[in-house]
Amino acid sequence: MNINEFRLKNMQVNPSLAPDSQRSTSKTNQTPQESTFAQTLKKQLEKQSGSVEFSKHAIDRINQRNIDMQEDDKMERLNKAVELAQQKGANETLVLIDQTAFVVSVKNNKVITTMSQQDMVGNVFTNIDSTVIM
Repeated sequence: MNINEFRLKNMQVNPSLAPDSQRSTSKTNQTPQESTFAQTLKKQLEKQSGSVEFSKHAIDRINQRNIDMQEDDKMERLNKAVELAQQKGANETLVLIDQTAFVVSVKNNKVITTMSQQDMVGNVFTNIDSTVIM
């Protein structure tokens, strides 16, 4: 399951809750998950739950590299790692979970990029001030 499927599975927005300005009676390709209301609601819920967000680049890398975010409670462990980094005053951290690496902006609570073990070989991680191994 890719990150988009994971997020959609765990976040369903009731279109009847959208403001009138967001409702559309004409046929469009816009789904409730793509609406401004849904995006705002999703961001608020993520902030409340303390869950990290993913940049578009990170989502693309998760999909390209077939990284399963539901495997071995990876999301829970990632959130815990970011929380630990935040407690230590980190700004940009490398989080290693099993065979997956995440570069996270701790101050923005956002995953910048991610890579699998095969992609890590020979790479140099720059602009990080900490590493959390989970």
